[in-house]
Amino acid sequence: MSYVDGFVAAVPAANRDAYAEHARKAAPLFKEYGATKVAEYWGDDVPRGKQTDFFRAVEAKEDEVVVFSWVEWPSKAARDAGWEKIMADPRMQPGANPMPFDGKRLIYGGFAQIEL
Repeated sequence: MSYVDGFVAAVPAANRDAYAEHARKAAPLFKEYGATKVAEYWGDDVPRGKQTDFFRAVEAKEDEVVVFSWVEWPSKAARDAGWEKIMADPRMQPGANPMPFDGKRLIYGGFAQIEL
């Protein structure tokens, strides 16, 4: 059964290219350490809600775009082992691949697949 890490971030619109480059550097590392898919999506049709929405979830500012991404793993065990290696890899350290957004407002979580 697969396992997914999901992420939502607020990225300054002016940093779109920098974000894409950041993701291009990170994706191969995730795959090297066991991920089966890495997906990145730039917000293009994200409605503002009356009670809740993605913008509020990440405290997006007027000049920021909501980005949605996920990493798919073969299992939670593979994900746990992969993350341990990713966090120790020098290629993922802030100096090697700085985040072009405020990481304090990133929301994320791990999700077990529901069999349908």
